[in-house]
Amino acid sequence: MALISRTKPRKTSTRNSGRGRAAVKAPARAKRGRPRSSSAPSANSATASVPVHAAKPDKAYLRALEFLHSHTDYERMRVVRYNTTTFNLDRMRLLLKYLDNPHLRFKSVHVAGTKGKGSTCTMVAAMLQSAGFKTGLYTSPHLLNIRERIVIDGEMVSTHDMVRLVKKIEPIVRKMSNDPPTFFEILTAMAFSYFADQNVQIAVIETGLGGRLDSTNVIMPEVTAITNISLDHMAILGNSVTRIAEEKAGIFKKDIPALSCDQPAEIKAALEKIARQTKAPLHFVGSDIEFSYRFEITRQAGALVRVTLITERSHFEHVTVPLIGEHQAVNCGLALAILDRLKGRGLAFDDLKALAGLERVKLPGRIEMVWPNPRVIIDGAHNAASVQALFRGISQYIAYDSMVVIFGCNSDKDIDGMLEQVSLGADKVIFTRAQNNPKSASPEELSSLYVERFGKMAQVAQNFQEAMSIATRAITREDLVTVTGSFYLIGEAKRHFIETAAATGT
Repeated sequence: MALISRTKPRKTSTRNSGRGRAAVKAPARAKRGRPRSSSAPSANSATASVPVHAAKPDKAYLRALEFLHSHTDYERMRVVRYNTTTFNLDRMRLLLKYLDNPHLRFKSVHVAGTKGKGSTCTMVAAMLQSAGFKTGLYTSPHLLNIRERIVIDGEMVSTHDMVRLVKKIEPIVRKMSNDPPTFFEILTAMAFSYFADQNVQIAVIETGLGGRLDSTNVIMPEVTAITNISLDHMAILGNSVTRIAEEKAGIFKKDIPALSCDQPAEIKAALEKIARQTKAPLHFVGSDIEFSYRFEITRQAGALVRVTLITERSHFEHVTVPLIGEHQAVNCGLALAILDRLKGRGLAFDDLKALAGLERVKLPGRIEMVWPNPRVIIDGAHNAASVQALFRGISQYIAYDSMVVIFGCNSDKDIDGMLEQVSLGADKVIFTRAQNNPKSASPEELSSLYVERFGKMAQVAQNFQEAMSIATRAITREDLVTVTGSFYLIGEAKRHFIETAAATGT
């Protein structure tokens, strides 16, 4: 299912400077959101199909999930105190010690940042796997299934292995009852144990929250990397980008190569400050490392972005970015820089084989079309910068007459900033909330703030199904529905369409 037709293709090219920013902007949107060219990526460029129903889980697996969810889960708590008691790395180290320190039995890459972590990690893991390494990947959160977080060579951990891992860790957790590990600490330890048991050669590890006190920050990686940083989790990490940057940079290690995409001056200074304190050699892609990208539309491939990254060890030239959006070019450049630094750490591999893996990357929940009529896109944008990148990506790749945005976010987010971006990109807005997330912001409060600040009308729905019903009545065939604001909400949306497809035989 192609996202849009490729009638009247027009080839364009935009090339950026050495600092990683486009010198000429991509084609601008025409009135009411239609790009001037109707070219677009094929269905292979995004996950366009809806998966079939999964098999019903057995009792042992359900019990394993019950054990996991019986522990403190900061991902779902409204108020979290950010300190060394709540986020206790000594507790994490003790848990891993009881498991014979599995995190020390494989090489790793550690990635932190505000947006783009999951995309960057997925691209790095795909290239390493394609280059011939048995590769683990640990990310969060998940869309539909908790097993999405723990992956080896593109395959989720099985339900059987999840049960086995819980049986292995449960008595250890009970032994630590005076200071019990949290949900994320237990799951992280399970991932590390799984990677060690399966003899992965290298694992790509995404931080869960921040960096300095994150449960993953016990590994000794070959490379650390920081993706784009902006305001997020302000109630926990701080209400300034410099404070957030310093927390993210807490993953830096002495003498371990550190990388970052190009950042605004104040963020760059904060990262450099922590790098000096930890004696980590830090380099920025686009300033210290030669990097460029260009947006183009071709008759054969439609709209795409190509990147070039050149170092003394590597010449990655005109590499096609596998994910939609110019922002993914920056993530791809960082992923390529990570591969280059891994070479410097002694990993030998063929560049062409690695790049073949990049071509196969697909990432659910990132500008993913999940329904064809009406066209529905989901995206996990959960802060102002990522919402802005979402709308820019849609304008470059997808033709539409008007856009209805179904929006719901967590209460601890930069709500003002997100709503401002929604006001700039949406023709109609329906506010709702994820049903199984206590941190969800009230849709009534979101709507009230939106109307007050931007003078635009909005509607409210108590759940996604109601929101989708309202949207369906308000659109035509040429319009687009975009669901965004949180991974919890887009997960509910994706499950809704999976169930709809199963019920209708679509």
